[in-house]
Amino acid sequence: MRIEQQPSYVLHARPYRETSLLLECLTRDHGRIGVVARGVRGEKARLQRAQLEPFQPIALDLMFRGELATLLNVEGVGAPQRLPGEAGLAGLYLNELVVRLTGRQDPHPELFEAYARTLRRLADAEPLAWTLRRFERDLLEAVGYALQLAFEAESGEPVDEVQVYRYHAEMGPSPCRPGTAHALRGHDLMALAEDRMPDVAGLSALRVMMREVIRFHLGGSELHAWHVLGGAMSRR
Repeated sequence: MRIEQQPSYVLHARPYRETSLLLECLTRDHGRIGVVARGVRGEKARLQRAQLEPFQPIALDLMFRGELATLLNVEGVGAPQRLPGEAGLAGLYLNELVVRLTGRQDPHPELFEAYARTLRRLADAEPLAWTLRRFERDLLEAVGYALQLAFEAESGEPVDEVQVYRYHAEMGPSPCRPGTAHALRGHDLMALAEDRMPDVAGLSALRVMMREVIRFHLGGSELHAWHVLGGAMSRR
């Protein structure tokens, strides 16, 4: 099957044989796919190799044979996107998150749009923590793990903004006592649901909550990018 001009982003690349790369790409219409890019590691293919850098919007021509596709052509779409410093580390976190939480050839057009939107926010230097929480929320919803933010898990009552909750990945928010480990305010849950940036304390609590939820869906494992981002933030 041949596909032409498929909007895409490269998530990860590693050497493959002598002159090729094995890419993980996020595409608009086919989800995450594995792509063999032949002959792009040689000196003559420098321009094509540059177009296969992460975070750049590209259009791919591909030939599918089984699980992997073969790259036929790549074109840049618009101006190259730069993510310096912490924004670049955050971009790598997005990429690892997509690779770990999606299956190959499982289309999620809404995830593709959320990913593109998040890269623009990072490039525009929007608040980093809030940008990541929004993407995590949208990714989980796109792949079928939507957060339950509006109602209490046991009672089904609307979340109360002044109540303190403990969020359980498999159920949702349950009321708890102030001071409970990993607790957060109803106000913070509502802010995430309504796409309103909470205060610094709320962002910190949402970060802890999202890590617990993501870890749950990863079967208890960790993301490498968590440690890289944490180290960068601690050196501020």
